[in-house]
Amino acid sequence: MPLLFDMPYKNLLTYEGTNPKPGDFDRFWERSLEEMRAVDAQVKLVPAEFQTSYAECYHMYFTGVGGARVYAKLLKPKQTSPTNSAAPAVLMFHGYSANSGDWYDKLPYVAAGFTVAALDCRGQGGRSEDPGGVEGWTLNGHIVRGLDNVPEKMLYRAIFLDAAQLAKIIIEMPEIDPERVGVTGGSQGGGLTLACAALEPRIKKAAPVFPFLSDYQRVWEIDQDVAAYEELRVWFRRFDPRHEREDEVFTQLGYIDVQHLAPRIRADVFMAVGLMDTICPPSTQFAAYNKITAPKSMVTYPDFSHEHLPDLNDKIFEFMQDLSI
Repeated sequence: MPLLFDMPYKNLLTYEGTNPKPGDFDRFWERSLEEMRAVDAQVKLVPAEFQTSYAECYHMYFTGVGGARVYAKLLKPKQTSPTNSAAPAVLMFHGYSANSGDWYDKLPYVAAGFTVAALDCRGQGGRSEDPGGVEGWTLNGHIVRGLDNVPEKMLYRAIFLDAAQLAKIIIEMPEIDPERVGVTGGSQGGGLTLACAALEPRIKKAAPVFPFLSDYQRVWEIDQDVAAYEELRVWFRRFDPRHEREDEVFTQLGYIDVQHLAPRIRADVFMAVGLMDTICPPSTQFAAYNKITAPKSMVTYPDFSHEHLPDLNDKIFEFMQDLSI
């Protein structure tokens, strides 16, 4: 169907993105991963107040790049599968400004034998630190944080690495089968799902839902730098009103653009897109999807925007169920 604010569906299928990719992109992320792997994670598990008869629930803390203490909810099944002592796992990533959510909505995976880890992004609505000199959240401006510094100082670099580091910690737990780990999330969580699968090649399945953090220049060009992407408009209006640094700025944003990470993905990908999405325009999502060379499939919702997509949680659960076999 034609998209009045974006592009016709047939064009989405071949769209390759607009935002430039920095020339040293791959080396940048290799250096970043080297830094992450050198960190002493100092993992700490604290039993949570919430417990069930079949799930052990923990507050999990680890040290990420830059010394931040990062938080995730961790849920483990009390009994492992009788046919395999090593358990599958699924990682979950939340939307922009939110947090890891309730314990309750992770329980279906635990009941199916999965260990579940759900990240709190730095400085957003949860418990993870954003070490900027104050306690508590530091939400506004995460996309543009670091634009006036070297790319290594961009906040989303650290958040992408937190996602990859969480995956590394879970995969290397003795009770986890490293061949059966999946990742999923929506919006920002969809972007982090792609980034995590790209930066941790041992991930086997990835289910991103309308991913954020892709093709920033395209967002600006079609005048959708509002809502989740409003920071782009605010930054230019305040700091570069004549767009004299436009090429420089979009190139630097390219370091944290998931479309450029997508070719690194080796996992089996199942992606969902609402074709009327004005928050994360479909073209920006297809820019990432079209660059994935691993096995992939997509489900589209022609009449839906950035909202609950009917039956999608069921489809993602079925997609991940293969890991429990």
